[in-house]
Amino acid sequence: MTESPITNNKTFCMSEYDVLRRVILCQPQYMTIREVINETQEHFKNEGIHIERALEQHGEFVKTLKKHGIEVSLLPYHKKYPEQVFTRDIGFTLGQTIFVAKMATDVRAGEEDILKQWLEDEEISYYNLYEERIEGGDVVIDRETIYVGLSNRTDQKAAEHLQSLLTQFKVITIPFKDKYLHLDCIFNVVSPEVALIYPNALRKKDIDFFASRYELIEVSQEEQFQLGTNVLSIGNKRVFSLPVNGNVNKQLRNRGFEVIEVDITEIIKSGGSFRCCTLPILRES
Repeated sequence: MTESPITNNKTFCMSEYDVLRRVILCQPQYMTIREVINETQEHFKNEGIHIERALEQHGEFVKTLKKHGIEVSLLPYHKKYPEQVFTRDIGFTLGQTIFVAKMATDVRAGEEDILKQWLEDEEISYYNLYEERIEGGDVVIDRETIYVGLSNRTDQKAAEHLQSLLTQFKVITIPFKDKYLHLDCIFNVVSPEVALIYPNALRKKDIDFFASRYELIEVSQEEQFQLGTNVLSIGNKRVFSLPVNGNVNKQLRNRGFEVIEVDITEIIKSGGSFRCCTLPILRES
């Protein structure tokens, strides 16, 4: 583990649902299914990704974030990183520290260096988790509790290392079926009381545990494939979600959420939606 010692007030996150103030994204300029690394890409590998449409949709997403008072920082994109649009996987923010992940697949290895260079230029501190394999999509934060999904992207050793660093937090590991890629593709906390879940991917004991802590909105198989759990909360019960996930959106609205619908269906062909596309670095506590 390495640490940049700079301290500042530019970063702070303690949940997935506090008011979002600053976030890191990357345009899908070179997005392509070069090497199939998840089930969604397998489905769309012959159809491919329409770059102009993806860029237009991503631009609309960025514009809508800014309209809601959120500062958007864009990482420089590179042709050799076709999955770079999914900035959440490269790291996660906890307290005042950004943890930079170690990417599990060859096609994504190196994206960490782009983020680290940007953080150094901005004089923002970070921990470099280079010793164990961990990706930000498997890390879901709710105050003192850190859920870490165990899959073929994040391993037990990484979770144990994280717990050793974060003694004031409780790291809870959640194993799930590998084909669902990341924990945030099947589970997401959208407020202190409410979480989205796709139960078919999880063990009964973990479903029961989540049910004891949250009111669970169950996502159907169809809406899971359309990344129904992979919403982005920006605080005050406001959530970005895909228009195609009508039942998820209805369930959220029934519970008092404002659902902000933006179409990024071209981007989800590569296996990630709003949460995957955003790396929050500043939320109000």
